[in-house]
Amino acid sequence: MYGLVNKAIEDMVCTNHGQEIWQEIKKIADLDLETFISMEGYPDDVTHRLVKAASEVLEISSAEIMQAFGEYWVKYTAQEGYGEMLAMSGDTLPEFLENLDDMHARVGVIFPKLQPPSFECEAATEAKSLKLKYHSHRQGLAPMVNGLVKGLGERFDTDVEITQTQKREQGSDCDEFLVEYQPRNR
Repeated sequence: MYGLVNKAIEDMVCTNHGQEIWQEIKKIADLDLETFISMEGYPDDVTHRLVKAASEVLEISSAEIMQAFGEYWVKYTAQEGYGEMLAMSGDTLPEFLENLDDMHARVGVIFPKLQPPSFECEAATEAKSLKLKYHSHRQGLAPMVNGLVKGLGERFDTDVEITQTQKREQGSDCDEFLVEYQPRNR
C-alpha cells in the first residue's frame, strides 16, 4: 500500500489518541520509520502490523479500527489534496458509489503501482437502497468498506445503513453490502 494510507492511520491515531499512543503502536508493530512518504509503496504487511498493534493498544478489534479508518479516510483524503477528485466522482452517495472504479482509474495516474479494489453497484428491491459488491485481492478490508460508505454518507449529508450480506471469507466470490440511504433534509 502507498504511504498515504499509513500516514492516514497515523493521523487518525494521533488526532484521536495522541502522539504517545502512536509511538506505542509503532513500537509494537516493530516499525522504526520516522515518517511515511505518501507516494512511496510499502508492503501490505506494514499496514496490517499497524492495525494489529492499534487493536492491541486501543483494546478494540481490528475490524473496528478498519471501520473507523474507512470513515476517517474520506475526510483525510479530501484534506490532503484529493477533494477535487472526490467532487468529480459524484454529487450524491449512489452516484459516487457508481463511479468508484472510475475514480480509482484517475488515482492510478498519480499512483502508478496502485492495485485498487473494484466495486459494482446494483439496484436493490427497496427504494433508496443498492447492492455494493467489493472485489479485492487483499483480504480483511471489508470493515473498511463499511466505514467508507458511512464516511461518504457524512460527506453527502445522507443517513446510511450498511449491512454486509455476503462475505468472501465465507466462500462468496466477493464481499457484498446492502446500502440503504436517505438524504437529510437541508
